[in-house]
Amino acid sequence: MNKIVSKLNQMNLVQNYRKIYPYTKPYLFRAVLAILVTLPLGAMDAVIAWVLKPYMDVVMIEKSAKATSLLPVLVIIFSLLQSLLNYAATYLNTWVGQSITMDLKRDLFRKLLHQDAKFFDRKTSGDVIFGFNQDAEAACSGLLANLKLFTTRLFSSISLVFVLIWNSWQLSIIAIVVLFGALLPLTRVRKRIKSITSKAVFSNSKVMTHYSEAFAGNRVISSFNLYEYTCSKFDETLRSVFKLGMKITKRTGMLTPMMHFIVSIGIAGVIWLGSYLITSGQLTPGGFVSFITALLMLYHPIKSIGSNFTHVQMSFLAMERVFSKLENIPSIHNCPNPKHLHGIKESIVFDHVWFEYESGRPVLKDINLKIHKGKTIAFVGNSGGGKSTLVALLPRFYDVKKGSVQIDGVDIRELDLDSLRDNIAMVFQDNILFAGTIRENILLGRRNATQKQIDQAVHNACLDEFIASLPKGLDTEIGERGTKLSGGQKQRVAIARAFLKDAPIVILDEATSALDNKSEAIVQQAIYNLMKDRTVFIIAHRLSTVKEANQIVVIDHGEIKEIGRHEELLEKPDSVYASLYKTQLK
Repeated sequence: MNKIVSKLNQMNLVQNYRKIYPYTKPYLFRAVLAILVTLPLGAMDAVIAWVLKPYMDVVMIEKSAKATSLLPVLVIIFSLLQSLLNYAATYLNTWVGQSITMDLKRDLFRKLLHQDAKFFDRKTSGDVIFGFNQDAEAACSGLLANLKLFTTRLFSSISLVFVLIWNSWQLSIIAIVVLFGALLPLTRVRKRIKSITSKAVFSNSKVMTHYSEAFAGNRVISSFNLYEYTCSKFDETLRSVFKLGMKITKRTGMLTPMMHFIVSIGIAGVIWLGSYLITSGQLTPGGFVSFITALLMLYHPIKSIGSNFTHVQMSFLAMERVFSKLENIPSIHNCPNPKHLHGIKESIVFDHVWFEYESGRPVLKDINLKIHKGKTIAFVGNSGGGKSTLVALLPRFYDVKKGSVQIDGVDIRELDLDSLRDNIAMVFQDNILFAGTIRENILLGRRNATQKQIDQAVHNACLDEFIASLPKGLDTEIGERGTKLSGGQKQRVAIARAFLKDAPIVILDEATSALDNKSEAIVQQAIYNLMKDRTVFIIAHRLSTVKEANQIVVIDHGEIKEIGRHEELLEKPDSVYASLYKTQLK
């Protein structure tokens, strides 16, 4: 018994079911009903084996016909009931399984949305799709699809064992010993597949990544004629998946043949001993036929249970991965009893800030800045200098390694994360718009905005003329990621979204760098409107867009090289800013 408990602990059955119980609880009645239905469903197998004894002894041996009319009717009735119960069990199991899977996916998706920026830096789209969607399917559907099978076979096996003992306790000893011998190899399944399964998950997630990249990069693939190259990379990943699949089959494929061989030994032993018991008068021929029938009905599913058990173990491993994701705490999270931010009263301070993506390789080095309320600060410098990283610390996409970022003297790590981000509006170089209408994308800034507020945001973002030219106006569909809009139009929709949010802090990260001159002029006007009466952070490569900033900060290799206004920095001897500005003019 201790050995069995130890094996169960190794499989983490108790821990897994304790974790999944909250998801099962809302559907507990149907889940229990589905299990109860399998009780008579499995037990009915024993009825067929049991009736063979009186049938053989009375009809075949005694040549009496009194049971011939009753037994076929009973067989038909029991088969009909078994069919109805089978349908009910399948329906209930599927309903419960799909409901639990839906709830798990909902929680996993919510968990995904709250992951920090480092998580998305490390993961591919394939990792996310497979880990947060496929694993939930494998965990729930895989287990519950086999739940009916196992519960049915469990009750069927218990009932059939009683039939075996009722017919002959001597033969039952052989049958039960062989049964446990056949099940023994299953205890090593988990150990055999665990290491390979983690590699298989990684390879399968790479397959998903290929599909995602083919969709997002279709124009690059076409323009560079990368069809063969892309296909060869995909083939390489498929071969990896194939090899891992064959490794799993190699390690578990012998289970079913081995169990089949062990079961055959049991049947041979029963026939040998049964023949002796019949000839010695200790067992009737009807009892022997009933026993053999019950034994074959018991052993038949056992011979094929190896593959089912392997799938169950893979479902358990998927469940462990699911709950490890649900229990994982993102590195960016609220402190106990966080404070709420209600706008800026005085200033934002970067106090001796250090930051690194990889240990020992600082990206920002001892940054000290103070930005007063209502002022505009611009960050310029060569690519890779740390400008975007510095600004990304303010909404806590990342946390500082050393030092602090403060708003009105309060470390932002002490502020409620949602409250902090509610006070910040961002416009990026490549703004993500979501599939839907222009109205729906603008309303992301404030979902309860009135039509008047929407119209004002559209006007301030210089979208009036464009919206008026569309037959459906604001209700025009823009496609996934806004593919039906030009770059300038997407930027202005993003600016309208930021206007509607009406946050006191605005971050503009290369908001015009990808636009042509005409589009930039329109977007720049929208940006000027957005900057009014707000504290603004601008990251720009085009220095012509930051002339009016209250402060210009030149950053290079993670360090502040210069701070000042446009005119001051141009007049400064050996100015880095002046050198950059003159280079761009040329």
